[in-house]
Amino acid sequence: MPYKEPVIEQFHYPIGQVAQMLNVDISTIRYWSDKFDEIIKPQRTVRGNRMYTPQDIETFTIIHNLVKNQGMTLEGAKKRISENREGEYENVKIIKRLENIKAKLLEIKDLL
Repeated sequence: MPYKEPVIEQFHYPIGQVAQMLNVDISTIRYWSDKFDEIIKPQRTVRGNRMYTPQDIETFTIIHNLVKNQGMTLEGAKKRISENREGEYENVKIIKRLENIKAKLLEIKDLL
């Protein structure tokens, strides 16, 4: 299933919505949030629920790419993000665009 770039319109997103955007479990988002606590600082609601900013979602997207797709360790991902966060996010966006193009081309191929 091709990745859908999240449309970031809100100021804060609940953990369930972030997990759904990245197609991972809520526990994964919670774990990454704890491991990257110097980069990702969720706001808490009165009830204690974590709420994430669009920048946090970008960081999660980078982590997802580095850990799940490229097979890096969390420590390696931390180092890569601290060295070049913007470049890594651009890489993720390019990869996702290419995946979407590939999916469209496969659809066209099936129609022929």
